[in-house]
Amino acid sequence: MSQEIERKFLVKDSRYRQLGNYLHIHQGFLSTEKDRVVRVRVHGKKAFLTIKGITKGIARAEYEYKIPMADAKYMLENLCIKPTIEKYRYNVNVEGFTWEIDEFTGENEGLIIAEIELKSAGQDFPKPEWIGEEVTGDVRYYNANLVKKPFRSWE
Repeated sequence: MSQEIERKFLVKDSRYRQLGNYLHIHQGFLSTEKDRVVRVRVHGKKAFLTIKGITKGIARAEYEYKIPMADAKYMLENLCIKPTIEKYRYNVNVEGFTWEIDEFTGENEGLIIAEIELKSAGQDFPKPEWIGEEVTGDVRYYNANLVKKPFRSWE
């Protein structure tokens, strides 16, 4: 079984932009149930279908498969829950760890989240100065929930 172990943080400032490159991501969800999430994602010139299980602590089962671009585009336009999510992802290496920083656009504009994937739940990692409050356990920041209640609608 494949497992994802990640932590999420808000971002304090834009210094990360000078440290890495970015790609545009367009993603949508076929299912946003608590026990399973099914996502379609176009990431640069590649497309993927991802199935994720329920989150337990900071870990969950994750399966990802490359799919044809035409299939992904069709699913995003015709099958995915609206609104879909668009964002720019920066990949930044800090002391051997890759931080993925997502700048959301559209209905989630103004939200910037940094994620780091770990090998174990207790693994130590460097925290750059531009990393802010941890939001790992806050379900509002899950991409599947940003479809249901976009950031711009928060009070």
